[in-house]
Amino acid sequence: MDLILWRHAQAQAHVAEEDDSTASFAEDLARALTPKGDRQAERMAAWLNQRLTDTTRVLVSPARRTQQTAQALGRSFKTVATIAPDASVDDLLLAARWPHAKDPVLLVGHQPTLGLLAARLLTGQDLPWAIRKGAVWWFRGRDREGTLEVSLHAVQSPDFL
Repeated sequence: MDLILWRHAQAQAHVAEEDDSTASFAEDLARALTPKGDRQAERMAAWLNQRLTDTTRVLVSPARRTQQTAQALGRSFKTVATIAPDASVDDLLLAARWPHAKDPVLLVGHQPTLGLLAARLLTGQDLPWAIRKGAVWWFRGRDREGTLEVSLHAVQSPDFL
C-alpha cells in the first residue's frame, strides 16, 4: 500500500486567544492559504498528478487551508473530520486503513501529526519530525513473508520544483 502525506501549503498566521479555545480552534480551521501557499499547492499538485493512480483515495482535513491545498489537484476528495489539526497519529492511520487499504491513499493534513506519523512509519516511534509546508512524503508498505516492510518512496517540497 502507498501512503502519501501532504502537508497543507502556507496559510495565514493563526492568532490564538487564551480565553476561548473553542473560538480559537474555529478560527484556526478557517485560515486560508496565502498567495505563496496557492502557488505551493499548484506546484505540488502538478507533481502529484503525474504520479498518482486514478484509484488513489484523497482524504482531507476539514480545515480550509487543507481543503484549498487539495483542490489544487483537481480530483475528488473526501473530507474526514478525524484528520483535523488535533488528530492523533492513530486517527490518521485508521482513516487511511494503513497498511491494509487496497488502493493508494493521499492524506492532506497538518503538523505536528504528519511528522509524527512519518517517524512512526520509519522508526516505530512518534518522534517530532518536521514536514515543510506544502511538502509530500510518500511511503510504500509491502508484506514480506508476514512482516510489514515500510520504505520512503519520495520526499518532495514545492520550493524545489
